[in-house]
Amino acid sequence: MYAIRMPRDADETTFREAARCCIALALPPQDVTFVDAAEPSLFPPLPDSKTACSFSVPRAYGELLHDAICHSASDRFALLYEVLYRIVRGERGLTSNAADPSVARLNDYAHSVRRDIHKMHAFLRFRPREVEGRTLFVAWFEPQHYILRRAAPFFVDRFASMDWLIATPNGTAAWSGGELVFGPAGSKPANASDAVLDELWLTYYRTTFNPARVRMNAMVNEMPRRYWPNMPEASLVPAMVAAAEGRVAQMEKPPDRPPRFADRIMASARPATDVPPVPLARLRAEVAACQRCPLHGPATQAVFGEGPSDARIVFVGEQPGDQEDLAGRPFVGPAGQLLDRAIADAGLDRAELYLTNVVKHFKYEPRGKRRIHQKPYAGEIAACRWWLERELAALRPRLVVALGNTAASALARRNVSVTRERGPLAFGSQQGFVTVHPSFLLRLPDEARKAEEYDRFVADLKRMRTLAAVDATNAGQTVTP
Repeated sequence: MYAIRMPRDADETTFREAARCCIALALPPQDVTFVDAAEPSLFPPLPDSKTACSFSVPRAYGELLHDAICHSASDRFALLYEVLYRIVRGERGLTSNAADPSVARLNDYAHSVRRDIHKMHAFLRFRPREVEGRTLFVAWFEPQHYILRRAAPFFVDRFASMDWLIATPNGTAAWSGGELVFGPAGSKPANASDAVLDELWLTYYRTTFNPARVRMNAMVNEMPRRYWPNMPEASLVPAMVAAAEGRVAQMEKPPDRPPRFADRIMASARPATDVPPVPLARLRAEVAACQRCPLHGPATQAVFGEGPSDARIVFVGEQPGDQEDLAGRPFVGPAGQLLDRAIADAGLDRAELYLTNVVKHFKYEPRGKRRIHQKPYAGEIAACRWWLERELAALRPRLVVALGNTAASALARRNVSVTRERGPLAFGSQQGFVTVHPSFLLRLPDEARKAEEYDRFVADLKRMRTLAAVDATNAGQTVTP
């Protein structure tokens, strides 16, 4: 009988060297005993063997060795050598025989090791510590088996930018400066908590806890109690489990009766006049400080509406352009100048009209020194429609004119196509009119088409003038067309 000294955490290489010597000496398993390297033994060590030993084993044995060698059972080396000896002696398919007692036990060991590695990956918690002027993330974990070297690469991949140290009763793993170093066993810290980080994690855990899915036995099986002392969230589990039944009962209450479909449609089509009026001066000041959407960041300033507070007609465009953004006034750029000409040709006076936009900040894409107009998103339009509704509530105009698809869709609270719905269109209880935006005319490349569309645009403005005059007459007002 020979004694083979093996460290408790011996790896595959150490075992292979010892096993190769035993095979070279043709030692059967009953003539070999594996003892702890730190303990004395009455049996002699292996004699020196000069015989070259070369043999191959099935891949399945290598995979079994890779996992089972990390188990903490004291008989794992003997079992691994027994199976190896039998394979070399001719039982090449031994590892496929799950009914063999030695193979079955090694498979159980391998399964336990893989499960322990999974638990370490899932339940280990790092906490920051200031060490010599740098932040070191420290974790304490108590694995069941010798898995530190197998589990550590996972943390290297996941936390490569951090300096960290994992301490266990069997050894330590430290990652710093791009190098992973293993060291001797560490001692459990007296206090490993961090009040700030622990509270953040506990808040997240409380929020994501689903009382309807509580299965205490399954939870303890998946997260055994031995890991709880090192997990801050474990302190919440008893109270949350106790309250789970009541929370589930609350969740199972019948839902509130939803509004009827027609009610929802009417609510979505709520006209601007239903909004409580706020003085224009106050609205202007509030819009100047608006941060309801990200467009306020790159824009120079918010561009509020302009015109008399008693205007019968309000023109609503999409958003201010480059020149409007710089001047702080609506419709002063090329599109605004074209609108001025069309207003005059239609017999209207711009001084009696109110001009504004759905979106109050200029959205653009920088290209060199130029700022190119960008269409606003639905969320940005919805955020600014809040201001437009209050603006219209303060004005109470006879007619609201939507210039372009964006303005028409925002006012109607649905997709509107100017091509199909050009002309009078009610915006809730508010009388409205849909026509093209002046910028549409500027983009037309053909001069003949541009002239034709301009005349059509002026004709729209004349119809608006008539509609506003008729509406005012019906309301008992004297209006001079």
